Amino acid sequence: MAVNIFPLEIRKAVRLLLLLMLCLQSLTVECQNRTFRHLSTEPPSSSKAPEFKTAIRRVVLSVVLGMLTGAISALLVACLVKSFILYIHRTPILKGPVVFSPKVSPKTLQMALENESQLLGSSPNGQYHRTALDNGLVIAVKRLEQIEGGWPGAQSKLAKRRIQKELEVLAGLRHVNLMSLRAYVCEPNGLSLIYDYVPTGSLEDLMKRVRENQLQLKWEARLGIAVGVIKALQYLHFVCSPPVLHCDLKPANVLLDAEFSPRLADCGLARLVPSFHRTSEYSAPECIRDSRYTDKSDIFSFGMILGVLLTGRDPMDPFFSEASSRGSLGRWLRQLQQAGEAREALDKSLLGEEAEEDDMLMAVRIAVICLSDFPADRPSSDELVPMLTQLHSF
Repeated sequence: MAVNIFPLEIRKAVRLLLLLMLCLQSLTVECQNRTFRHLSTEPPSSSKAPEFKTAIRRVVLSVVLGMLTGAISALLVACLVKSFILYIHRTPILKGPVVFSPKVSPKTLQMALENESQLLGSSPNGQYHRTALDNGLVIAVKRLEQIEGGWPGAQSKLAKRRIQKELEVLAGLRHVNLMSLRAYVCEPNGLSLIYDYVPTGSLEDLMKRVRENQLQLKWEARLGIAVGVIKALQYLHFVCSPPVLHCDLKPANVLLDAEFSPRLADCGLARLVPSFHRTSEYSAPECIRDSRYTDKSDIFSFGMILGVLLTGRDPMDPFFSEASSRGSLGRWLRQLQQAGEAREALDKSLLGEEAEEDDMLMAVRIAVICLSDFPADRPSSDELVPMLTQLHSF
């Protein structure tokens, strides 16, 4: 049984072009026949000059129509060749676990996901689980439940291939301060993303322990976290081609290893999930106002993280709802900076050494610039890396 390998639209276009070619060919042949009959029966003379000119025009017209038929034929062949090349190089729809790491095998991953796992946390975007493979490797699983109408049944093949290409891009991101995508698994009601497991937890968990006096986090460690985050953004914004936007940068998505080195998680997931939830207190004004997102929106979120590291305060603290704080962490920092009282914003547990205080005051200035209401006034990640790495105590 014959199988049509080309899409319906291409087949319709081919039929239309063939019909047009047949019409042009018929017209060309008819013009040629009439011209030659006319020339053979009535030789040109001075008394029949108009008829001779008409015959010449017919010859020219037949030549032009012949050339047009040839051009259309060449275009048709080119379209067929291009369609065939696109067809054989199209992204296949993969089933089952898709693995990007030699440490993970599809079979053991599938078995691990079917077994009971430890729930680490949940968010409007999905749940985080911890599980172990047969080879002893511990992984973190993020289950997304809203992927353009559900995966895979409700999606078109085009949407599935687009998501696969996006995941391949995310799996290709390689930076010391990024969580690498190790694998993904298509499921009936969503998608499972596989990452390395980081036992230390997130920056949100760490700062909560700091506020509760369960942990002392010195300025050098906090500055190292800020530098790691901005270096990751510099890689996403300036090294990746095309550039990648994080779109959901916040302390909960900054994971820390045993040495407090940060690794950004959930990079680019907003492109997979159109309804991806963004935490408003870390989102730039233009994102909340008109859903417009650029690399400078990531910079605003970084400014919020830097403000949290400097002040130790949670942006949701009731303190920021008071009139004296101007309603937000960013406005409060700007008010103190303009009044020359930026030292009042610093976490009291950081105060002491004069050289470190000078660095922290400079970092407050950087945070205030990043938190500008206007994207054009914010520095780029490429500019922020030297600003932070050149601070004296780093």
